Amino acid sequence: MKASKPASPITSAAASGKFQFLRQTPKGLFIHVRVQPRASKNSVDDVAGDALKLRITSPPVEGEANRAVIELLSRLLSIKKTAFSIDAGTKSRDKRVRVEGFTLKELEHGFLSLRKG
Repeated sequence: MKASKPASPITSAAASGKFQFLRQTPKGLFIHVRVQPRASKNSVDDVAGDALKLRITSPPVEGEANRAVIELLSRLLSIKKTAFSIDAGTKSRDKRVRVEGFTLKELEHGFLSLRKG
């Protein structure tokens, strides 16, 4: 009998019916992330509560980890880097990333497409 593959963090989040780490407010659309700097590779690690946990190879020095967060989100969602900005948490592991020019539905669709790939 073949062992089943564990569910991806994105699959688990989608199963709950919505992505807790995505927030639409009057000030814009945000992704809440928790960053682990100096990881062995850039990747989505998990979804914990209302935060998307990202592993980043860059150290948390002079904004390197912040740039790596934006680059990873850009690559994962196939969205230009200029659409992302760190709105809060520039010197913290917990960050709020603003996404410009997209709707909540479009981002949800982008994250859903990750689990299929």
